[in-house]
Amino acid sequence: MSASKLNLLSFTGKMKILHMTWLAFFISFAVWFNHAPLMLVIAEQLKLSQPEVKTVLILNVALTIPARIVIGILVDKFGPKRTYSTLLAVGSLPCFMFAAADSFQQLALARFLLGFVGAGFVIGIRMVGEWFPARQLGIAEGIYGGWGNFGSAAAAIALPSLALLFGGDNGWRYAIACTGVVALLYSGIYFFSVSDTPKGSTYFKPKRAGAMEVTSIWDLFFYILMTVPLYGALTLLTWKLSPAGMKLLSDPAAIGTYVAIWVLFFYNVYKIVHINEAHLTQPIEDIHKYKFKQVAILDLAYLVTFGSELAVVSMLPMFFYETFHDSQGITMVQAGLLASGFAFMNLVARPGGGWISDKFGRKRSLTIFIAGLAAGYFALSQIDSEWPVLLAAAVTMLCSFFVQAGEGAVFAMVPLIKRRMTGQIAGMVGAYGNVGGVIFLTVLSFVSPAAFFVTIACTALVAGVAVQFIEEPEGHMAEVMEDGSVAMIELS
Repeated sequence: MSASKLNLLSFTGKMKILHMTWLAFFISFAVWFNHAPLMLVIAEQLKLSQPEVKTVLILNVALTIPARIVIGILVDKFGPKRTYSTLLAVGSLPCFMFAAADSFQQLALARFLLGFVGAGFVIGIRMVGEWFPARQLGIAEGIYGGWGNFGSAAAAIALPSLALLFGGDNGWRYAIACTGVVALLYSGIYFFSVSDTPKGSTYFKPKRAGAMEVTSIWDLFFYILMTVPLYGALTLLTWKLSPAGMKLLSDPAAIGTYVAIWVLFFYNVYKIVHINEAHLTQPIEDIHKYKFKQVAILDLAYLVTFGSELAVVSMLPMFFYETFHDSQGITMVQAGLLASGFAFMNLVARPGGGWISDKFGRKRSLTIFIAGLAAGYFALSQIDSEWPVLLAAAVTMLCSFFVQAGEGAVFAMVPLIKRRMTGQIAGMVGAYGNVGGVIFLTVLSFVSPAAFFVTIACTALVAGVAVQFIEEPEGHMAEVMEDGSVAMIELS
């Protein structure tokens, strides 16, 4: 069966798994971004300052950085079914906390905890990778990621109207609480509707949990180096919340947080070395080797694709409102609808990016998408109050196409690196997306939206150069069965 012949109307076998899993991701994303289209109302009712609003936006993506690493380890160990169901159920709790909050501090804490829900993406990457062959993997992962990502657009479209339907000062609270109820209910539905692998297939697990296995001493050092930005982003966030920034944390609390972050970093380094030292002292057969640079380059590509989407989806409703409210009279609801165009493209762009990668080559496709992304953000930097609103929306959607097609191209490659570590690899790549979100939102807190868009475009050019050093997956990858025999998994 070719990649173009997936029967999207089927609800049996692997297609049932795909539909159930993208819907789980859709719900987790709607919960994760249920605040964005209502932020103006929330800020007005709770009398939040502009810096406080921006702090809430940053906190929303903060915890997802370590969460995606942790969830990647858990999904490889316990399987996608149990991990996704648990995440949805537990993630509903801070959603209810946010709906009930009546101060900035309560909002901030709930939003910080809700960052864990964003780690759900990693789980589905492993699930879809188990059920689909390599020749269909790009489009299948693209459908999963793209249709799931549409949850943020659905939230932007539906929640302002739902809040108005409930009416009154608490309308926004009921609208946000509804997304938590849906997540809680679907956690049970998902658990009883899916299985981790097709019948008769082996679910390969890492030999040891806690860190990725690498296959050369140089890759060990490279792996440690690539963990530094993850902790650097958390340090940046802490600084932003310290007395030097938002004053949300006291000096002692900020210092304690800095110490905790870097103690955790050194513990992570210890785990990386401990897990790899034994097998690196022994010769490793070529068929079991993989190059960590593949992971590192995909980290950078996802930093600029999904990282920019995280940041832009968070700020775009307010950007359109502030740009066009006085000159063209658009309302908050209209600004939310305009902004939803960015995430709306997920429906076609991310699956399209995966399909193009399957058909025309993953490296070439990713290069083109990142170049288009850079051009798109340069165009967005030129938008001002004199632009026709429809033209601004069209440019936004065109830029969004390249952003999300690039995301599809990244995750068309992730499951083809090392099957038993797909969750951990997806976790690290996904965490870099959140690093990008934190970096870009921090930049936004210091500069104008135009300079923010230019910053993303320049970062994309750097990532585009790095992509030229990636190697196209081909041939087979080897995994060891429970009985010691070697299974060869096709990569093309």
